[in-house]
Amino acid sequence: MNTDLTFWDHLDELRKVLIRTLVVTMFFAILAFCFKEQLFSIILAPRGTVRLINTELTQQFVIHMKMAFFVGFLVASPYILYQLFRFVSPALYINERRYVVRVCGGGYLMFIVGVIFSYLVVFPFVIRFLGNYQVDQSVENTITLQSYISTFSSLTLLLGLLFEMPVVCWLFAKLKLLKSSFMTRYRRHAVVIILSAAAIITPTTDIFTLLIVSIPMWLLYELSVVIVHRTE
Repeated sequence: MNTDLTFWDHLDELRKVLIRTLVVTMFFAILAFCFKEQLFSIILAPRGTVRLINTELTQQFVIHMKMAFFVGFLVASPYILYQLFRFVSPALYINERRYVVRVCGGGYLMFIVGVIFSYLVVFPFVIRFLGNYQVDQSVENTITLQSYISTFSSLTLLLGLLFEMPVVCWLFAKLKLLKSSFMTRYRRHAVVIILSAAAIITPTTDIFTLLIVSIPMWLLYELSVVIVHRTE
């Protein structure tokens, strides 16, 4: 372990890491901001035939900046993880560095898989169902752009985090905090929790959309059981 640096030296190194990550993030954010048409052609593609409106003067510009920064951060995230690893690695043993690399790499990969799954499968069903649902034919839906972007961002982030389940379970198993016998014993309870979480994530009344979210979550749980068992 490296103990040559003083406390102030560590703060200076952390400042350099933060500056580098901010510069790279802003670079990709500005790049995404400049390609507005390409950016929003991807973001708005899942809406299908749902009509969107804007009701505030500055809302479209603000949303443009927010989504550009979101995409910039997402693209720069591998570099951010690398910089954070470089900062903490001198204080870790070799086997600890190996675990950190696996957790960061596996966690990032699973997060991206969750984001893609939300974009291609879950969000299109949610927005098209809610956007076309009517209590009466006389009530026409005009969804605001802010509502669309808010649902898109929150659903994408939540599913990305939920797909971290196997990585988190593997880490807990390595730390001797989780056993496969515990997960199999409380499998029924886990199914109830999964269905409840899926109902919160997808605020729809149809069983089909609920299953689209809950079945992958259940498969992730079963995969986590296998990973924990193999880790033991």
